[in-house]
Amino acid sequence: MPAQRTGSPAPEATPPRRSAFAEGVEQVRAAATTEPGRLRLIGAVLAVLIVAFGAVTAWQMTDRAAAADDVLHRSQPLSSGAADIYRSLADANTAASSGFLAGGQETAASRARYETDIRTAAAKLVTAAANSEPGSPSEAAVAKLNRLLPEYKGLVERASVYNRQGYPVGGAYLRYANEKMQKEMLPAAEDLYTKENARLSSDYADATPYPWAAIVLGLLALAALAWAQLRHYRRTNRVLNHGLVAASAATVVTLLWLVVGHTFARAGLDGSYDHGVRSLNVLHDARIASLKARGNENLSLVARGAETVTVDGETYDAYYYDFDQDMAALGKGLSQAAALADDSAGSKPVQAAEGNMKVWKERHAGARTEDENGDYQAALDKVIGAKGATAECFDSVDANLKNALAHEESEFQERATDGRDAMSGLPIGAAMLGVAAASGALFGIGRRLSEYR
Repeated sequence: MPAQRTGSPAPEATPPRRSAFAEGVEQVRAAATTEPGRLRLIGAVLAVLIVAFGAVTAWQMTDRAAAADDVLHRSQPLSSGAADIYRSLADANTAASSGFLAGGQETAASRARYETDIRTAAAKLVTAAANSEPGSPSEAAVAKLNRLLPEYKGLVERASVYNRQGYPVGGAYLRYANEKMQKEMLPAAEDLYTKENARLSSDYADATPYPWAAIVLGLLALAALAWAQLRHYRRTNRVLNHGLVAASAATVVTLLWLVVGHTFARAGLDGSYDHGVRSLNVLHDARIASLKARGNENLSLVARGAETVTVDGETYDAYYYDFDQDMAALGKGLSQAAALADDSAGSKPVQAAEGNMKVWKERHAGARTEDENGDYQAALDKVIGAKGATAECFDSVDANLKNALAHEESEFQERATDGRDAMSGLPIGAAMLGVAAASGALFGIGRRLSEYR
């Protein structure tokens, strides 16, 4: 018989060690088979939901409050500042042409107006440069205007010097200055205004959306708390668990504060846009149109027919043609402003400006007739004369539009402030109430756990 082999039995294979996550899941599953384990799990879920609700509420409302503050203190003032740059440049151009027409009779007031407009534009450009992001289109527009402004001033000064000496070349310099203003400076200022308005719209878009993530988490937290209290009642026949009731109350207060506070904030911000920003934009456009119309009216007498434009086969004096276009834009802007005005304080200056515009057009027609008939001095008197001239109408239009802008600015400030203030304290309050609610839930669950010890 063959010899039998002897030896120790083969060792049993050691089962592979499970991952920490798998062991954790197994421990949770095992704990959930007992009532204390279930209570601990319920307490953890409630605390996580409530803390998440408070944290997301604080985060979302902090962002919205910051955007609302930007609307009030940053983007809207910068948008108005950009409009002021455009207005100051256009008004400086108008004042320069008025002074040129007066020649040696230029008044100190006319010269002071030109200088004031130039200083205002320069100061506003400094503010715009300080608030422009490096490399942004706004920074490029500001840089372009800062480069062109001294060039424009130099051309106007040359025109004034030659005009006082009686040299016709002064008119050419003034037309060149006007061309630089109309084709380079005002388009750059308009581009800056457009960019700042886009920033304003972006801040509104960040401030007004409902915080849906926070609202959904709040509802989930309330539903979980209601379920936990119903479970407690079914197992113990006790109606109230003080800790869970306190957590529910804190969560309800936070959710109501969130919804009601943001609703009021949204209403205030929407009102500041509908009854403030929209009116301001229309009024700024109308005021700019009146300034451009006045400048073209003056330049038509400076050029004396030297500049023409052909439209649909018809040839027109270029400045008279542009004047008609600007007056049409002014009339349209005033009609829109009147429709947007929501009280008599806003509508009265607009209606007054419409009346001034009507008289202006009538007087301008008379001046144009005199000019076309070759009576230059009579036309000049009807444009820049001491009494009964179109200058009076332009000044009245400008003054009434300035009053309307001041009223709409105050409307914006009031409503935007209400909107921002409605969110005041909400981020910090939500965080504190969230901590209190989570503590109450853990306390309530802890009381139940103590019954098993």
